[in-house]
Amino acid sequence: MIPFKICGITNIKDALAAIEHKASAIGFIFVKDSPREISFETATEISKKIGNKISKIGVFVNQEKKIIEKAIKSIPLNMIQLHGDENPLFCSSFSIPVIKAIQIKNDESINKVREYNVDAILFDTYKKNVRGGTGSSFDWNILSNQKYDKPIILSGGLNKKNVLEAINSINPNAIDVNSGVEVRPGIKSHLKVKKFYNTINQTKNTGFQFE
Repeated sequence: MIPFKICGITNIKDALAAIEHKASAIGFIFVKDSPREISFETATEISKKIGNKISKIGVFVNQEKKIIEKAIKSIPLNMIQLHGDENPLFCSSFSIPVIKAIQIKNDESINKVREYNVDAILFDTYKKNVRGGTGSSFDWNILSNQKYDKPIILSGGLNKKNVLEAINSINPNAIDVNSGVEVRPGIKSHLKVKKFYNTINQTKNTGFQFE
């Protein structure tokens, strides 16, 4: 099965549901004013309860390095996902693997990929003043016939109805789901998580690891 991350985890029950349905990773969003924001304290509590059963990814937007480093050590995190305007030098300055999110608006958006020396690139939907969790997919044709020298994670409005088409169209190394398995922002539907897992269960394992 293709590796997948369930992002926007805010409570232990949803984290356990992700583990039960074979998710490769969960995402904690440490972004002020996000409807899926989680505190370092709550993320640490969840992390202690689940141990090493699943990889834990911290999502940040234009935050200071010392804040990110604190989260890496205290929670702890396996990877970080930088979803803002972080420059290539900043993204390359951490001791653990880094995912850089690129919002896809048009063909020119793809050019940013070459600027970053990171462990993976996440493609997400562009929406003005919104960083992820839009619930909308972008035009996958923009990514067609593209070649990358880094693993690609596909995000943006994925759900059980469109995820197989997305995988077949883009052939990503991993996928990231958030709003597509929610009851409301920050609260996952365990039934939707189960159906999402059942939909992708027969896909091929790409070998990518969230760690």
